[in-house]
Amino acid sequence: MDDPALNAAIAANRFGLGARPGELARAGADARGWLSAQLAGDAPQLRGTNLRASADILSQALELRRERRDARAEAVAPNAAVVMKVAQLYRPIYIDETTARIGEALTTERPFIEHLTYFWTNHFAVSVDKVAVFGLAGSFEREAIRPHVLGNFTELLLASTQHPAMLLYLDNQTSIGPNSQLALGAARRGGERRFGINENLAREILELQTLGVSGGYTQADVTSFAKVITGWSIGANFGRFAGGTPGQFVFREQMHEPGAQSVLGKRYAEGGMEQGVAVLRDLVQHSATAQFVATKLARHFIADEPPRTAVDALARAFHDSRGDLPTVYRALIGLKESWAQALAKFKTPGEYIISSLRGLDVPVQYADKARASFALLGQRIYSPGSPAGWPDRSADWDGASAIMKRIEWADALGQKLGAHRDAAQLAPQWLGGAMSAPTHTSIARAASASQALTLLLTAPEFMRR
Repeated sequence: MDDPALNAAIAANRFGLGARPGELARAGADARGWLSAQLAGDAPQLRGTNLRASADILSQALELRRERRDARAEAVAPNAAVVMKVAQLYRPIYIDETTARIGEALTTERPFIEHLTYFWTNHFAVSVDKVAVFGLAGSFEREAIRPHVLGNFTELLLASTQHPAMLLYLDNQTSIGPNSQLALGAARRGGERRFGINENLAREILELQTLGVSGGYTQADVTSFAKVITGWSIGANFGRFAGGTPGQFVFREQMHEPGAQSVLGKRYAEGGMEQGVAVLRDLVQHSATAQFVATKLARHFIADEPPRTAVDALARAFHDSRGDLPTVYRALIGLKESWAQALAKFKTPGEYIISSLRGLDVPVQYADKARASFALLGQRIYSPGSPAGWPDRSADWDGASAIMKRIEWADALGQKLGAHRDAAQLAPQWLGGAMSAPTHTSIARAASASQALTLLLTAPEFMRR
């Protein structure tokens, strides 16, 4: 029999971003309905007056790159000054993007959609550890992920693949077919430079974004697919690759490997950019993609080792709807396995921080100060470190050192806000039916308000979702 109080806690904490005061009451006796209602309408977009388009950012960065090139040509020494200008360009952009993102997390009335946005941003991971992406990770999420999180997986895949941040992160912007016009022209001129394909983007699409590592593709498929997407690049107004609108996706015919290619046993006739689009669309319809995406969703929202029945049900929903994401989300909400075990997932540092700040109902103005906490606890925003994204199992986050950092962070927050928050009143609003008797007792017996808040923030059930 369903326990409404427990289901409300699961809905707000596992599917949402952590319960704000009053949120469990709003979820009420119909937690599934509360989640489903959030799927209605367009996906919310970030608010922020300083948020810039990727093309605008890249266009400015390209001008700085031109300046650096000219300085080298003139043997001018202060090249470091140009590099510093790039850093000065990107850093405030990163600050504005992360501040807006945290602010939305603190205030959103549709936390399930925000949580799904983070899931897909991690699925199509780019990382600011690569300097070229430092100023673009936030706009990548705003432009490629958010508009399609309530759409179709095909459009989400296309948008992420063609976004400048992904092209730069996986080095596809200079991937050139060995038999392309550009390569053959260079060979005729007798130049020493040899052009070639870059397989990074093709490999990661197959391995991490669609089929999965066990999805049945071969190295030959990677190579063929990489040839298919040669010419998928970024516009520039100078240099060897001039052409297109600076900073925007462009298909460069002269860099594209001509001819038909075979991927996963299917022959794709030459069709310019549409050849690559056709491969991507077919990848979405492949049974391995349905299984891979379903497994990741189930692992994230149900358990580290999700039940096979749940994965299969989500895979059917994905396949039968041809990748319609709201259909898949509704199937996820409707699974009995999604509600069978409370506190099944250990929170990542980012989830822990956001759920703490939402529960404490901190003002949105705190978003800028909160940014440092993510790096402190080991999950700097937009910095997963690899195309695989952040890991999603408890064992990756619950080590002794990581737990100690959380306790220290919680203690500092308790000392700061304890006098202004009543942990005994907040605890049932955060945890609802998931709160244990020991946690209730420890908070009630705390020696001070600050200690009580720290105990709530470090309660075992609050560490999990």
